[in-house]
Amino acid sequence: INSDKVNFLLGTYATNLVEAQSAAAEQNQMLYVNGGGAASAIYKRGYKWVFGLLAPVELLAESMMKWVDEQQKGGKLPKPAKIALLWENTSHGKDFRKGVSEFAKKSGGGYEVAVDESFELNGKDFSALLGKVKAANVDLFLADAHLPDHITMHRQYVTSGMCHKISSYGARGSEKQAAEALGKKNVEYVLSAVWWSPLLAQKSKLDKEFVDGFKAKHKREPEWYQALGYETARALFTAIEQAGTLDKAKVREKLVAMKIPSILPGGELTFPAEFGQQSHAPFVVQQNQPDGSAPIIAPADSATGKGVAPNPNCGK
Repeated sequence: INSDKVNFLLGTYATNLVEAQSAAAEQNQMLYVNGGGAASAIYKRGYKWVFGLLAPVELLAESMMKWVDEQQKGGKLPKPAKIALLWENTSHGKDFRKGVSEFAKKSGGGYEVAVDESFELNGKDFSALLGKVKAANVDLFLADAHLPDHITMHRQYVTSGMCHKISSYGARGSEKQAAEALGKKNVEYVLSAVWWSPLLAQKSKLDKEFVDGFKAKHKREPEWYQALGYETARALFTAIEQAGTLDKAKVREKLVAMKIPSILPGGELTFPAEFGQQSHAPFVVQQNQPDGSAPIIAPADSATGKGVAPNPNCGK
């Protein structure tokens, strides 16, 4: 910050990195806009100079559980449903755990968390953890993992012969890398909740412009984290343009007051003060289908397809 004499900080990917970098930014009173830190702990420290575009992981878990609950109320899932809850030992994972656990507690006996276990990032062997899941005979397998752990864990999950009525790895599962690494058949009906989907281009002109522009340049569809990178830069650049200066205090004022049309679900970008300047845009819930697609299945106003519960592959 000081040796390079930077004006602003723009970044970065992964909650654990944003957590550390945001502390340095605050210490140096340097404006830091990020699209990769989702843990609410980052924004509960009273920081003035940090702004985040990722809504909290607690909301991710709640969004997913709302869809699951609709399936239970429709008689497609047992009541009570037993949950295996596996979460990475980070702020990100703890938020996911909190979101699922609180939903279960408020459900009036609809859900029972039968396995509640953490794991360390970049694991190589999840067999002991998965053994506990198998022994508990649960209905819902809900894990929170970053992509490398999702791939490693799910490969071992498939090898173990398990199949659950609902399986999810939080925000992971719809990525092309996961299907390529695990085989398309092995990721069918995996549920995920994400901060953005290219399918939103079917619902929004702004999203369509972004998706078309990205595809023209890179010859492929963008993933959610690329969309968040774009929108993070757009937020900072918009604030600079509105301020008409590189004075960080004046640019900060524009971010505090920001309320602009957005490619994020819900169509609007704000940084609410009550949430420590962390966006609370809604999530979209997706489910992998046998044809390789992952339509948005919730919320209803963003849906591009219907989800399936329970997993029809179980028992085959």
